[in-house]
Amino acid sequence: MKKYLNTLFITTQGAYLNKEGETVVVNVEKEVKLQVPIHTLGGIVCFGQVSMSPYLMGFCAENNVAVSFLTEYGRFLASVYGKTRGNVLLRREQYRKADDLEFSAQAAKYILIGKIANCRTVLQRSLRDHEDKIDASAITDSSKHLNSYLDSLNNAPNLDVLRGMEGDSAHAYFSVFNHLIVSQKEDFCFEERNRRPPLDTVNCLISFIYTLILHDTRSALECVGLDPCVGFLHRDRPGRASLALDMMEEFRSFLGDRLVLSLINREQVSKKGFKKSETGAVLMNDETRKDVLVAYQKRKQEEITHPYLKEVVPVGLLFYLQALLLARFLRGDLDGYPVFIWK
Repeated sequence: MKKYLNTLFITTQGAYLNKEGETVVVNVEKEVKLQVPIHTLGGIVCFGQVSMSPYLMGFCAENNVAVSFLTEYGRFLASVYGKTRGNVLLRREQYRKADDLEFSAQAAKYILIGKIANCRTVLQRSLRDHEDKIDASAITDSSKHLNSYLDSLNNAPNLDVLRGMEGDSAHAYFSVFNHLIVSQKEDFCFEERNRRPPLDTVNCLISFIYTLILHDTRSALECVGLDPCVGFLHRDRPGRASLALDMMEEFRSFLGDRLVLSLINREQVSKKGFKKSETGAVLMNDETRKDVLVAYQKRKQEEITHPYLKEVVPVGLLFYLQALLLARFLRGDLDGYPVFIWK
């Protein structure tokens, strides 16, 4: 079993990272603030005005530590990776199958089964935990709609129909998302999903955490030798990590949305941690962003029994395990892709 690795988040503006021996050193105003052995890291995410020595970039690449650069407020900019891992035969098979629209539709069905099933579980868990505080009828109706989409997936003839079903199921899910917020209702009100930019505090949290999940998913795909830019549900587009977007669908609700709800309902974040810019975009302040990053890292360290492998693993390792299973499916070692379904 691959050892669970942590992600190092750098949010202090003006920080400079360099290599010293076998460690990553974080300096702020020429003072060493942190020194971490490279073998304990799976990734480094830099927010805003954070710089890094070329020697450290090369050192991270040699040790399979993905480095991502984001704006101060979490918009993805770029990633740095080392040499392509995995053998060329796997990627050639991935490219061939991505060009096969019939295979792509089948792969997309697996992906959407995971996405819709996990959305349904989020709703059902809320009914179980907060039935007396939420509109149980509306959530039950939405859950039934998601069930109907799950039943209809196998009959979808092509990718266009599948994308339509994905959009409809997402609408059914997010139409009741505000009911799942049972604390700080006035400060955290969700009306609809919006992004680029997020226009309210809830969407700000969702978009930020989705960016973190995308980093981890892309890193996992690179690690097993797959090309994160060639997907099945999400088709090729310059600059888009289509396969990473495909695979993160299984994790959006299970990891992202659940964490957003926990942060709000447990009052780990508050309205004062957000501000609205002149453009209408809602942004997090430094303190709130750090609180969210800590909560995300702690959630990744929780353990769960993998539904297919039947092993107890850290949540953060799920990205890597699903990437491995996807690679086995593309090679033909598995008859289908065992998507992650949370129960």
